[in-house]
Amino acid sequence: MSDIRHSLLRRDALSAAKEVLYHLDIYFSSQLQSAPLPIVDKGSVELLEEFVFQRLNSLQELQLLEIMCSYFQEQSKDSVRQIIFSSLFSPQGNKADDSRMSLLGKLVSMAVAVCRIPVLECAASWLQRTPVVYCVRLARALVDDYCCLVPGSVQTLKQIFSASPRFCCQFITSVTALYDLSSDDLIPPLDLLEMIVSWIFEDPRLILITFLNTPIAANLPIGFLELTPLIGLIRWCVKAPLAYKRKKPCLSNGHISHKVAKDSGTGTDRDSHLLYSQLHLSVLQVLTTLQLHLTEKNLYGRLGLILFDHMVPLVEEINRLADELNPLNASQEIELALDRLAQALQVAMTSGALLCTRDDLRTLCSRLPHNNLLQLVISGPVQQSPHTALPPGFYPHIHTPPLAYGAVPAHPAAHPALPTHPGHTFLSGVTFPFRPIR
Repeated sequence: MSDIRHSLLRRDALSAAKEVLYHLDIYFSSQLQSAPLPIVDKGSVELLEEFVFQRLNSLQELQLLEIMCSYFQEQSKDSVRQIIFSSLFSPQGNKADDSRMSLLGKLVSMAVAVCRIPVLECAASWLQRTPVVYCVRLARALVDDYCCLVPGSVQTLKQIFSASPRFCCQFITSVTALYDLSSDDLIPPLDLLEMIVSWIFEDPRLILITFLNTPIAANLPIGFLELTPLIGLIRWCVKAPLAYKRKKPCLSNGHISHKVAKDSGTGTDRDSHLLYSQLHLSVLQVLTTLQLHLTEKNLYGRLGLILFDHMVPLVEEINRLADELNPLNASQEIELALDRLAQALQVAMTSGALLCTRDDLRTLCSRLPHNNLLQLVISGPVQQSPHTALPPGFYPHIHTPPLAYGAVPAHPAAHPALPTHPGHTFLSGVTFPFRPIR
């Protein structure tokens, strides 16, 4: 590599950057002939950091981005594309990472604009194997470019749905990790929300693409994106009523002035609420399909796609927001959030996406405001599961349909500690009681 470096030092910055790509292409193409997973050595990384990430002005950087787009488009071997992309943009934990992430954001943004599918596919793989702290940076760069800076440009991003569904799935997972509704600044822009809802509504299987096409171990790595965006989408749907209510100022006499009402974006909020309602239904529909997929992968009862540990902070945030919003007479919003939480919990547990005991669930939800539907869900079915993979007391019960409104547990006398509810006939044909969203 030292000979190559001396040769590169005699070239101008853009020519040197192009030459680095050329040498890496030859180097990795040769390695792939003898090893399926070539190692990106320290020398290659140092060449990239010196000649690609540190010596270019703005014009040269734009020219390099065009060269990169063309290279990934023309390279016919996916394995070579993937290893070159990884060597270019895998974070190294050093000061060059800022330049690396900046160039990556611009490259993927350009690939979206000119529909360079190989770049988007490489970016999808990158998102899958890169720590989440870097994934959300890429997501923010794309949201800034297509949802914030230029009005109407979101249509360009929206069109990649058919070009690279795999990238779209990973992008959704990234933006749900980025926008967690913990503050007004972290509420997803309306254009972004509308685009994601339209994608999922058109094909709900989109959010399962990574899960369905990835070899999976029972233990997933910590600190990386989830296999699906399900937990992030559930967070959006459940917290949205409270987060948007939090945005609205209220005067001490209970009346909002004309100027405040105008500035609060009531129409925009109404559009958002309809979108979240539609998204919530789509998520529930996807959850109902997971039992089959988990069984096919021999992961039913072994892998929870929605981790209980991720539900804990969500419930804590709901409880905090409910306490915070009480003075604003937010009873309807609190009820809607809890209804959505109860519905998501019920369907997730029944389908095997969430693995937990009823005791875990009762403890988790004990501090939440009272909600009738949530009380039914945490009471849960009492039949012992026929699945040997699941310990007694665990959801889901594959032969037991979810509880309907007012349904009574099958053997209430066997569990005197559990509250019973007014009896109604259980309708076995109704797989899930979806309450129309107000």
